[in-house]
Amino acid sequence: MNQNNQSNQNNQNTQNTQKSEKFIFLPKHGHYRHLRVYKVTEVIYDITYYFTQHYLQKGDRTVDQMVQAARSGKQNIAEGNQAAATSSETEIKLTNVAKASLEELLDDYEDYIRVRHLHQWGNFHPRYNAMREYARSEQLLKDYATTIQRMNDEEIANLCITLIHQAMYMLHKLLITMQDRFVTVSGIKLFSHMAGHEYRSRCQRIISSV
Repeated sequence: MNQNNQSNQNNQNTQNTQKSEKFIFLPKHGHYRHLRVYKVTEVIYDITYYFTQHYLQKGDRTVDQMVQAARSGKQNIAEGNQAAATSSETEIKLTNVAKASLEELLDDYEDYIRVRHLHQWGNFHPRYNAMREYARSEQLLKDYATTIQRMNDEEIANLCITLIHQAMYMLHKLLITMQDRFVTVSGIKLFSHMAGHEYRSRCQRIISSV
């Protein structure tokens, strides 16, 4: 009788532990629109669409390439965040795809500047710091659509390059957090599995000795 009570208690404790782990580690999802990195990639997409329509020729394959890369950047962040509730591996994979898409878009903007003999603004360019601060500000999210209409192609390309660098940095930090969480959750699952196996073996030994 005591053995049965102990067995029932152990089963109940195991179930409670599993419920607690699920509650603690199941990540929230569907809130990607509140992420700063998503907001930035949305701006990148909108600016890229405007840029390709105004500064690239119709029929140029680069137009579709740049627009699709910009869309993939923001879309895979959204899909990765939504997938987080059921699969951390999928979340990490899609976030990596987003980062790779932005790297591809970065190459296209840098190519545009290089082949047209424009200037890519660096740390020593007189307008670089002001542009970087604007790219990091909340003001960007409010007025970028009207601001780019007053800018030329070199200015827009450099703004987007700066935004892409910022988005890639945020995604890099996000991926580190995701990977750390994945390792933690995987370790707990493995520990639970091993503990369950040990418990079943112990029960089997008790039954065999009766």
